[in-house]
Amino acid sequence: MTGYLFVLPALIAMSVFVFWPVGYSFYLSFFNWNYAHLKSPEFIGLGNYIQLFQLDSPPPYSFYKALAYSAVYISMTILIAYSIFLIAQLVSQKKYKFVDTFYILGSSTIGILFLKSTIDHLQQRPYLSIPFVIIALGLMMFKKRSFVSSMIEHGLLLTITLIISYVFLRFMFSSPYGVYQWLNIVKDKGDFVKSLWNTAYYVILYVPLNITLALFTALLLSRLKWFKAILRTSYFMPFVTSVVAISLVWQWIYNNQFGLLNYALSLMGLPKEAWLKNEIWTIPTIAIMSIWKTIGYNAIIFLAGLQSIDKFYYEAADIDGATNTQKLFYITWPLLSPMTFFVLIVSVIGAFKVFTEVYVLYQGVPGPYNNSGLTIVYYIFNTFYGDQQMGLASAAAYVLFGIILFFTLIQFRASRKKVEYV
Repeated sequence: MTGYLFVLPALIAMSVFVFWPVGYSFYLSFFNWNYAHLKSPEFIGLGNYIQLFQLDSPPPYSFYKALAYSAVYISMTILIAYSIFLIAQLVSQKKYKFVDTFYILGSSTIGILFLKSTIDHLQQRPYLSIPFVIIALGLMMFKKRSFVSSMIEHGLLLTITLIISYVFLRFMFSSPYGVYQWLNIVKDKGDFVKSLWNTAYYVILYVPLNITLALFTALLLSRLKWFKAILRTSYFMPFVTSVVAISLVWQWIYNNQFGLLNYALSLMGLPKEAWLKNEIWTIPTIAIMSIWKTIGYNAIIFLAGLQSIDKFYYEAADIDGATNTQKLFYITWPLLSPMTFFVLIVSVIGAFKVFTEVYVLYQGVPGPYNNSGLTIVYYIFNTFYGDQQMGLASAAAYVLFGIILFFTLIQFRASRKKVEYV
């Protein structure tokens, strides 16, 4: 009872300022609550959630047809990747299993022979994608085989193989249809869908680059002997600086006439670029600025993890003749997995909530034109304060909450096997 009494003041404050507003906003997301219905919200059920995903005009073809095309390409990509790794094993080890070889190489050969005719008729017969999916899913029976384990161990090589195989298939057996192509069309037919697209683009750019550069910075800082404290402070300073101040500085850096970035390009003989006036560069400019701001914080986290790794691991590796690259991938990186997991969780959540950088950098508008900088939080802000549609904004906020919760749960699930606590 004494413990509950001690935490009671904090629970009361959180209930008033956190739990009650969160719960009430969820309740109001089912109401038509705007300026016209301010005192008497009208219950509309899931109407707000449906309105978020409504399009101004229908897409030229259905999502199911787009999914059928992508399913064929992805299935063939998996088959080709398996075939490449299997052939590499046959050449290197000079041994094979008849069932594995027959299934993988046979299905890949048959798939490529019928791929062109399948893609040509897929528009009228989407069900033709089903055999390709079944064949690709059939590879799950090889999950415990040794060559599949070796594929997983060579994760980087596997990723490169998958990317090259997919690009090769899209180029050799080209078609204008697919999930990405469908989303690229749909994103301009609804503001909320456009905000989902822009936010996903930002997350894909920001999170991997931020973690990679932060780790690289931490590795450099850990090797320095002189001015280590000064450099740590200089890298950390942008994180504690106001986002508004940083955005104003980068607004000058991106200036198309007098900006520092264009000045550097002119010194190299390259043409100047209108960074803040071209919609193609809207999300990349925001991502670059955000990475510069947060890289110091993540580097400090990684640096703390590097200092906690016992030196006897590296001494044992030196005795075994391990190279620096082997030490990085087999000692440093696995033992940094708790820090990587923490940085990944924080970075993903922060990336989905990007708003201030867009608002200040583009002076209160979501990008130069065509809503190129409209993120989910910016959409919520515009819908609530600009359009006075508070119920619709609450629904959008809970869609964002669901997205963040979904990716967070996936990361926690993956961390059970990948994160190593020493």
